[in-house]
Amino acid sequence: MPAHGEVWLVDLGMAQKTRPALVLNRPYRDADRALISVIPHTTSLRGSEIGLSVPFLQPGAFLVQNPITIPAVKAERFLGRLTTQQLAQVEAGVRNWLGL
Repeated sequence: MPAHGEVWLVDLGMAQKTRPALVLNRPYRDADRALISVIPHTTSLRGSEIGLSVPFLQPGAFLVQNPITIPAVKAERFLGRLTTQQLAQVEAGVRNWLGL
């Protein structure tokens, strides 16, 4: 099961294709739907993303303006885990974008 802070290759459908994404949710329980909330990674930058140097990803950034919730089965392959500091940067970007 994909876990908080992990980066997985996920199938985001035709419009967004298969790409790396950071898992943000806590583990789901048996009573929950098997969904994961992710922040996609992109190599097409516009300036509002959170850029991080991650050894297992191509140069790019996490698109904090685009949190997505998908079925967990769409997570195809584990790629790696962000450091605590990197995860905190992305989480702060999401909170800022959502006004939380």
